[in-house]
Amino acid sequence: MKELISLLSGTDVRGVAVGEKNVFDAATVAAIASAFVDFASELLGKAPCELTVAVGRDCRISGERIAGGIIRAVAEKGCRVLDCGMASTPAMFMSTVLAGADAAVQVTASHHPADRNGIKFFTAEGGFNASQVKEILQKAELLRSAGVPEEPDASADVSPCGLTGLYYAHLRGIISSQLGADAPLSGMKIAVDAGNGVGGFFATDVLAPLGADVSGSVYLEPDGTFPNHVPNPEAPEAMDSLRRAVLDSGSELGLCFDTDVDRAACVDEAGLEINRNRLIALAAAVALEGHPGGVIVTDSVTSDGLKKFIENDLGGVHYRYRRGYKNVIDKARELCAEGVDCPLAIETSGHAALRENYFLDDGAYLMTKIVILAAKMKKEGGTLASLIEKLEEPESELEKRFTLTREDFAAEGDEILKDLVSRCEKLDWATPAPDNREGFRASFDASHGDGWFLLRRSVHDPVMVLNIESRLPDGAARIFEEFTRLCPGLR
Repeated sequence: MKELISLLSGTDVRGVAVGEKNVFDAATVAAIASAFVDFASELLGKAPCELTVAVGRDCRISGERIAGGIIRAVAEKGCRVLDCGMASTPAMFMSTVLAGADAAVQVTASHHPADRNGIKFFTAEGGFNASQVKEILQKAELLRSAGVPEEPDASADVSPCGLTGLYYAHLRGIISSQLGADAPLSGMKIAVDAGNGVGGFFATDVLAPLGADVSGSVYLEPDGTFPNHVPNPEAPEAMDSLRRAVLDSGSELGLCFDTDVDRAACVDEAGLEINRNRLIALAAAVALEGHPGGVIVTDSVTSDGLKKFIENDLGGVHYRYRRGYKNVIDKARELCAEGVDCPLAIETSGHAALRENYFLDDGAYLMTKIVILAAKMKKEGGTLASLIEKLEEPESELEKRFTLTREDFAAEGDEILKDLVSRCEKLDWATPAPDNREGFRASFDASHGDGWFLLRRSVHDPVMVLNIESRLPDGAARIFEEFTRLCPGLR
């Protein structure tokens, strides 16, 4: 039987959930759920019988089974359980705000293949971090070994919860309060591509009731086999699908989400993809309104053009941090605690967390704000694209991954980085970044590729990741050629 600690994936529990390799058998699910209750009880200072726990799931084919097992185990511990059924991950956090839950559990594997599933944990303070999830899995291993009851007693307190209705009304209320009128989106045509994840509600339950024409929307029906394309804003096929939906229907805006709606991206009426650096630029424009000089925290692979845009055009401050959406969010929270005005934490993958929204990475909330902005721009005769037209974009870019071969791969990676830093510091045409907070980033002058590279080590895997961008069409290739000479230890 697989050790439960092997299911730790960042801040999630994750693994294969169907077929012979299924790791989420009944005993394992019960043990994890029971361990979560014990952990939450201690964290919140409440006895299990005093806790209200919300449980939800995305549309994966294994979701109902796993969520059912969690509900039974949590009820067996004496908690009051709110069965939220199918819901987005951000909605499950919002159960602590809108439905009175002390804690929440979401069954999801985000954008991963249909045979995978996972579990996320929340309290009103936000999602659990990696060390907290690790502790839960360690407790669960002991409980599974001892044997955990899988059925509730007769006094189990399980109630259906209308969370999704509350959440949809919450998003509609934000739009109405910002734009006014009973049908504030009347006259707007917006296409949503949910990729058969759980994000179809944004078209049918948020936009349409406010007057928007959503007839160009596609793949709104949840289907855990994901028959049309992977619901992932980073996937080219997902963005291509959204672009086609916008152009074919003549919509003025297109929105897409990942499976559980904690990430999103958009496309304008001309088919321009607004994701990665463009999405960060647009989100920063939204977040910095009313926050002059505010700090925008991003991950490490954002472009030089984005930094210039945030600081020179928007009047904000760009704080480039580490990969991992929880790292970015936690750094933003830390800065706020120090008195820094930090309205947004966002990763290039599309995880965007606004301080005004509990620093929750909620793709639907971000798209709500962007829809409001698009409506205001339309009234003024402008477009979303015009807001980010000054964003400098690379002419060429590439990403490479290198496998580390030593058993102590972390030490191997650190040695490679140290050697690379030493070599670059001796060059008059290479300038180390002043904000190196992950791996090593340096810029090359115009005669050596006119751009930058970032080499970083994966936290969990024996992999080094290299990102390159250049202002020249052939610049990324030239920088990579120089990099191979500077870093001979990677092949």
